[in-house]
Amino acid sequence: MKRKLLLLAALAGVLSLKGQVTGEPITAYGAIADGQTNNAAAIQQLIDKVSAGGGGRVRVPPGNFMSGPLYLKSGVELHLEPGARLLASTRHADYGDRPGRAAAFIAARDQTGISITGNGVIDGQGQELMLDLFKRLRSGEVKQDSVWRYKRPEGRPLLLTFTGCSKVKVTGVTLKNSADWVQDYRECNGVTIDGITVQSTAYWNNDGIDITDSKNVTITNCFINASDDALCFKSENPGSSCENIVVENCTLRSSASGLKFGTRSDGGFKNIKVRNLTIFDTYRSAIALESVDGGRLEQIDIRDVYAKNTGNAIFIRRGHRNQQGAVGTLKGIYIANVKVETPLLKPDQGYPVEGPPDHLRPGFDRMPARPSSFHIYGHPFLPYNLVPSSIVGLPGYPVEDVTLENIEISYGGRARKEIAHIPLDKITTVPENPANYPEFSMFGELPSWGFYIRHATGIKMINVTLRYVEDDFRPAMVVDDVKGISLVNVKIPTVKELPVIQLNNTTGYTAQGLELPVTGNKTILTTNYR
Repeated sequence: MKRKLLLLAALAGVLSLKGQVTGEPITAYGAIADGQTNNAAAIQQLIDKVSAGGGGRVRVPPGNFMSGPLYLKSGVELHLEPGARLLASTRHADYGDRPGRAAAFIAARDQTGISITGNGVIDGQGQELMLDLFKRLRSGEVKQDSVWRYKRPEGRPLLLTFTGCSKVKVTGVTLKNSADWVQDYRECNGVTIDGITVQSTAYWNNDGIDITDSKNVTITNCFINASDDALCFKSENPGSSCENIVVENCTLRSSASGLKFGTRSDGGFKNIKVRNLTIFDTYRSAIALESVDGGRLEQIDIRDVYAKNTGNAIFIRRGHRNQQGAVGTLKGIYIANVKVETPLLKPDQGYPVEGPPDHLRPGFDRMPARPSSFHIYGHPFLPYNLVPSSIVGLPGYPVEDVTLENIEISYGGRARKEIAHIPLDKITTVPENPANYPEFSMFGELPSWGFYIRHATGIKMINVTLRYVEDDFRPAMVVDDVKGISLVNVKIPTVKELPVIQLNNTTGYTAQGLELPVTGNKTILTTNYR
């Protein structure tokens, strides 16, 4: 009898715990699943109650629940059941009219232990929201000089914005159709993002995941399809940084770059580990590492990346956009086990929001016969020769200590001199562009097809294979103003013209196991142009 009572008591405890975990549904507070009623007041009331009671689950049951902005509070888990759709309001007035960025659909500031879980959908309805704005602009209800500026991101709401929060978890859900960046975790500590799907190509500037000056972040098992950078790390606070970041087992598609560090780099990035990425149909770079705003970019370890149909493989840039401040650092980079296929044609053509053209040159009457040539806004768009991967610093401020190991990159080729030609004795005329926005195409035409390395020290390339599909008249590699470059088992099987590698103003060059299909005393050309 005593044992039976103990079992019944234990069962009651389990049932009680189960009920506590399940939480209260938003419908118990008046939320209506008609896709039209603004349920913000009902949902917020439940969030506030649960947080005040010490935390717990707020449950969104199956159905279409529309809402204005919501504020997540400490201890609250917003749980979306299968079939649940939380729809952001499409009325721009619901997001306020204040200086700066519009309120996010779901926001939190200085909260602890917050989470969004489940298998439901959070839909920003970004396209419908912007159509509402344009309608009100045309009617005169909203002025173009108001906080909601026409076609600019400052007034558009993000889907999620968590600022200064700790112990943050977002798992399982689908985030889609944001009017701006999908999610930004800013100056947070302890962020777990796992198993989410991001489908956001409804409008411009739709970064998939932004991590800004946050620490101790784990991003795993995510699928991201974004009409801007897919996975983007930023540092906008000179006194802070992104540190202790782990990324694993993610698939990325982007109308900009796949994995990117340094759109802003005021503070910096340190101790980053990335493993097992699949990147596809991406307009700009598969991997972009940029330090241009005075911050540091150090201790970056990226391995096991497969990128297909992407505009550029690897872009590493140390610049000086903050011209009145110090030059940041970029050193201690290890990239390994990477295979990239860069096609001849535009890799993201046909997506709802394609990447913009990089070289718009008005005034040309005739176009070269190349399939990717077309007109934009009435101006002829002159195609450019494919841009190589690059490692580029500044005079006196080199990129330092970069190792590339087990790398295979295939380029479409088909470069043409009538599009652009930089003679070998003119390679120093490539512009420095120290203050330009960092992007793989920022230097315009480059004199090589495989790798362009300039202003660097301590470069190691181990088991690297570079090939093109169609002929390219340029050298495979141009190395300019570099101190210490080691090529070990580097294979370049497709070259036909000499030189294969041009070293200019470069010291400390060593090669072991170099495999080239051509021979001659000009296979590797050493020059001293300044």
